[in-house]
Amino acid sequence: MTMTASVTQKIPSGYKQTEIGLYPIDWEVKNLGELLKQNPKYGINAPAVKYSDNLPTYIRITDISDDGRFLSANKTSVDHFLADKYYLENDDLVFARTGASVGKTFLYNTADGELVYAGFLIRVQPDPDKLNSKYLSNFTRTKGYWNWVQVMSMRSGQPGINGNEYKQLLIPLPPTLFEQCTIATVLTDADNLIEKLEKLIEKKKNIKQGTMQELLTGKRRLPGFNGEWLIRTIEETTECLDNLRVPLNENQRSKMQGDIPYCGANGILDYVNNYVIDDDIILIAEDGGYFDEYSYRPIAYRMIGKCWVNNHAHILKAKNSYDQGFIYYSLVHKNILQFLANGTRAKLNKSEMYKIEIDIAPTKPEQTAIATVLSDMDLEIEKLESQLTKYKNLKQGMMQKLLTGKIRLIKK
Repeated sequence: MTMTASVTQKIPSGYKQTEIGLYPIDWEVKNLGELLKQNPKYGINAPAVKYSDNLPTYIRITDISDDGRFLSANKTSVDHFLADKYYLENDDLVFARTGASVGKTFLYNTADGELVYAGFLIRVQPDPDKLNSKYLSNFTRTKGYWNWVQVMSMRSGQPGINGNEYKQLLIPLPPTLFEQCTIATVLTDADNLIEKLEKLIEKKKNIKQGTMQELLTGKRRLPGFNGEWLIRTIEETTECLDNLRVPLNENQRSKMQGDIPYCGANGILDYVNNYVIDDDIILIAEDGGYFDEYSYRPIAYRMIGKCWVNNHAHILKAKNSYDQGFIYYSLVHKNILQFLANGTRAKLNKSEMYKIEIDIAPTKPEQTAIATVLSDMDLEIEKLESQLTKYKNLKQGMMQKLLTGKIRLIKK
């Protein structure tokens, strides 16, 4: 009895203990199966084919992003005489039922166009008189939901959750459908704000990409500059400081934790309490780089100040006649595949790296001016990305509080 009394004292006033945690007294916890128009249904087992306007558009597990969006950039179709039976309806949710993506969800909206859902997806149709689809969609982004997915999906040893198991999912519900809808509206508004900011960032990146293509090739000149552009190699324009590289294994790094970046092929790997270089440097992968993804992922990055560099990245420093920023922007998205050594792991040997050619503005002041324009654009994008991270964190915090009743939008 003493233990029971002790547990009771820990429950805040106005709350009750449920199977899934503390919730307001007037909330209910129900199985998803009780809140549906019909039992969950599996999608069509048919292969994806090349996209065609004459065939239904297919949505598969791989077409759903981690944040629950339809990745329509590489649409596919399904060619099957039964496809008509598997079209999604507005406000349907699909749940991934197997593999590494198990638990991932997508809320269908007619704005995504007509979609036929695949066999590794389970279609769930909430009863609109009992459960708001957007409320459910947001609930599937919470820690509580993903904890349930982790436990449920591993019961058989092979990651997977079937339709009957999804029906057992416990959903916390405020006392009225109106409160559900109000919560869903607030969270949807936050999603819309995030999506607008993401589109703005994408637009800014595209503008920067176009600007780079023009300014780094001399197709467009900044005011006040003229003269013939040059072609120079990395050996002619930079010094290689690979002698400063010192690899550290994980055990070594654990004994020297600090706030100085420890850098590898593609970026910062850890933080240590010492440094091997204190300068403005360009790092380009020697091996393990994103060489074949150069058009959309950087193959080089820049570090300014103290850092420690391992042996998987070459260290470059522009010679006095050349601008460091200009050299960096000339390399960051450059196609260097022809300079890589063949083998099981693509490698950029120092001797081959020296042969890489870049277009060079004829004077260092012009190089600096071009680098400044691009750097300013990067700074603007970084500020927007920082703002986006804050918005996403705010949305996550809102979900955790609104979907557990810690914050109420409707007066009791």
